[in-house]
Amino acid sequence: MRVAIAGAGAVGRSIAGELLENGHEVLLIDKAPTAISVERVPQAEWLLADACEITSLDEAALQRCNVVIAATGDDKVNLVVSLLAKTEYGVPRVVARVNNPKNEWLFNESWGVDVAVSTPRLMSALVEEAVSVGDLVRLLRFSHGDANLVELTLPPESALAGTQVGEVAWPEDTSLVTIIRGTRVLTPTPEDSLEAGDELLFVAAQAREEQLEDLLSVRREETTG
Repeated sequence: MRVAIAGAGAVGRSIAGELLENGHEVLLIDKAPTAISVERVPQAEWLLADACEITSLDEAALQRCNVVIAATGDDKVNLVVSLLAKTEYGVPRVVARVNNPKNEWLFNESWGVDVAVSTPRLMSALVEEAVSVGDLVRLLRFSHGDANLVELTLPPESALAGTQVGEVAWPEDTSLVTIIRGTRVLTPTPEDSLEAGDELLFVAAQAREEQLEDLLSVRREETTG
């Protein structure tokens, strides 16, 4: 897979290193000569150019990329790069970094963004995920289809504890993709039972999040002796 990364700062270089380790081709683009540090990521291609300019993206052969990552520290630049990548070069997958959470609403399919990654929001979500049981935590937003990656740790008192996955009437437009149980990562099957303390990861439409949270957090009925 060929990936172009606009922004060769610490974030861009870190992403490039991970992708290279996984066997992908990576092109780093930056207009600042001081950012061109070939020795830091020697396996990558480097291009000193303005990623907001069509001539630069032509030189980068963006049409041959499977993914473009707009990873600069400037939201305006990331939006322009995303839009050009999608509309002018037909890049199948565009991922954009959101620096200011106030701008997050702009990072959608109208600007060519398939996946928006807000570092402040993600850090906040990870903190919530670490301390929250029974509360839905949004980890990542997917622009197409208005869907999110969300997590909920099943509380001990949940009525669904002990229930098989296939027996649950999940809300429409939601999909249980992973169960994290201790150190195990499980691909759920209809026969798997949900257990208290399971971390459940869903891809869900935003409009269904509240319904999903209500379903998972509903308490068992108290019985009297």
